[in-house]
Parts: sequence; C-alpha cells; structure tokens
Amino acid sequence: MTVRNIRAHRARGLLQAPQVRERVGYYGPEHLARLRLITRMQADGFNLRAIERLLEQTRGQPEQLLSLSEVLITPFQGEQPRVFSAEELRVRLGEQADAKALARAEELGLLVAMGAGRFEAPVPSLIDAAQEVVEMGVPLRHALTVVQKVQQQCRSVAHEFVKLFLADLWEPFAQDGYPEGRWEEVRSSIERLRPLSSAVLLASYQLTMSREVEAAFGRELARLTKRRRGGRRAAEH
Repeated sequence: MTVRNIRAHRARGLLQAPQVRERVGYYGPEHLARLRLITRMQADGFNLRAIERLLEQTRGQPEQLLSLSEVLITPFQGEQPRVFSAEELRVRLGEQADAKALARAEELGLLVAMGAGRFEAPVPSLIDAAQEVVEMGVPLRHALTVVQKVQQQCRSVAHEFVKLFLADLWEPFAQDGYPEGRWEEVRSSIERLRPLSSAVLLASYQLTMSREVEAAFGRELARLTKRRRGGRRAAEH
C-alpha cells in the first residue's frame, strides 16, 4: 500500500484522517482494519465506488465487515486438498481417465490443473467415490455426467438456503440500520447456515433415496416374479 493509495482513499472518504501531532500523521488499528477491508474487497472484485457505498450503508464498521467477509470466504469442506499425478489418476480410475475425461473433471471442479501433469483434488472423497463406482463397472463418462446433474441440483438447493437467509435474517438487519449489537448474531447465523443446510440436505436425500430405491427395485422384483411365473406355466404345458 503506497502513500498515494492511502491519500486517495482519504480523499474519497474511505479512510478516516489520521491523528496529526507536530505535522506527523499517526494511523491506528481502526485505520489498519479499514485498509485491510478495502484491500480484501478489491481482491474480491469490488471497485472503490462499490466499497464506498457499502461503507456508507453499514456506517463504516470495517472490523465487523472484515470478520463477516472472512466467514463468507472460509472453505466449507473439512477435507484437505490432495494432489494426484495424471498417472495416479489413471491407476485409480482406469484407462478411461484420459485427457478428455480429466478436462471434463476440471470443468466440474473435481480437479484443478497444476501443470506438469499434476492435479489438485479440492475434495478428495469425490475421487474416492469415482474410483469405487468405476470399479463397480460404471463408465467414468457416465459418472461425471451424474456429478454434473448433482451439482446442478445442489446449486438450486444452496440458492434456496441463501434466499432464506437473506429474506429472514439479513434484510431485517439491514432495515434496522445494521445495529452494532447484532453483528455477531448475523456472523454466527452465516457460520451455522452451511452445516445446517448440509444436515437438512443429507437427511432429505437419505429419505428420498430410500423411497426411490424401494420403488425402482420393487418394480424390478415384480417384473422378475412375473417372468418366473410365466416360465413355470410354459413348463407345465
């Protein structure tokens, strides 16, 4: 951060004036917090005008905003990313894991190319699951198609939970003028939103999956029973 940057932020009203003693400007923790917030938001794609509006709307509380932004960008998954070579992926997923399949996995976010034939798996358990279904005889191409469809459904579910949070928690908070005493409540709600939504999604999926399996295999068993009966009648004649 250059002196020119700091002066420009002060000129726009993004940064409070320093305390001046004997022609020397002293910047304290509040100034530092504000600069960190501005830098973070610029890195996230906000321009200075958008940052200025946000600070005006929230009455310029940089520590609270920075804390909130840290909660929002903290990775949700508990897994640690893992790096695989292209050869390791072929060993695990078979010869189907060719360049085209790996590129498809990149598009879906299952892999991140690191160069030199190496890939990072942000959620390694998805690679484990792919290996297991491939070993069961499912083509990798089909498995990746299913992953894409699941991601689309998950995006829809996530969208509904975010709408729920915005409508019932954030909007009343904003309408009340972002009261100082409720920042921690909002921050805690965001932290709880993701694990809570996961629990609801998993429980709902388990219930739905049980019904789908029961219905699908019920039909298959009924068809099998009908064939056997038909075979016995033919044998009797």
